[in-house]
Amino acid sequence: MARKRKVANLMGLAVLSAVVVEPMHRYEIAARLRAWGKDNDMGVKWGSLYTVVDNLAKHGFLEVAGSERDGARPERTIYRITDAGRAELTDWTRELLSDPEPEKRRFVAGLSVASVLPPEEVTDLLTQRISKLDKTIAETRAQLAALEGTVPHLFLVEEDYELTMLAAEATWARALRDSLADGSFPGVEGWRAWHREGVMPAEIAELAEGGAHTPQTQHD
Repeated sequence: MARKRKVANLMGLAVLSAVVVEPMHRYEIAARLRAWGKDNDMGVKWGSLYTVVDNLAKHGFLEVAGSERDGARPERTIYRITDAGRAELTDWTRELLSDPEPEKRRFVAGLSVASVLPPEEVTDLLTQRISKLDKTIAETRAQLAALEGTVPHLFLVEEDYELTMLAAEATWARALRDSLADGSFPGVEGWRAWHREGVMPAEIAELAEGGAHTPQTQHD
């Protein structure tokens, strides 16, 4: 189970991963995280950077190492990681790697209410999704191929994981789409009749009244 952390925003983990390399000010932290692609990996929201850095310092994970001034620009505070910050960084990393945690995904939310649309429309929408996934997969593969031999694979494992997940989702969505299209999806005729005639099949009505799962999950 994920433990409650003093700074729970994943941006905190990203900041610690940057400052552990060397002391730096906020602008350098942001530049380093952008260069590493952490805004994609961790859903970084740049507007929260100042607050997160302040909170990390407040809880003893960062400390002020000095300041610098570049010409007429405002003075910039330089932060370095503390022993407590190093411990937090490694502990947090261990937790994320070892403990599976269900993630709320928009696609799952859409699937949970897909029955409000007729099967034919769901089939078309899945076709659109698959096309977009295939495009993203091709672009990601090209990016990884371009980086091969120039960047240690250790720093590309998250991209490799994302590629594998995208490919798995595309395969699953394609199978669902095809089963709807060829009529092999269990209960699809009742689903289709519901939207054609406006009468909910008895078995679906019973499930809905009993608060059970939505029809499409029952069909699986």
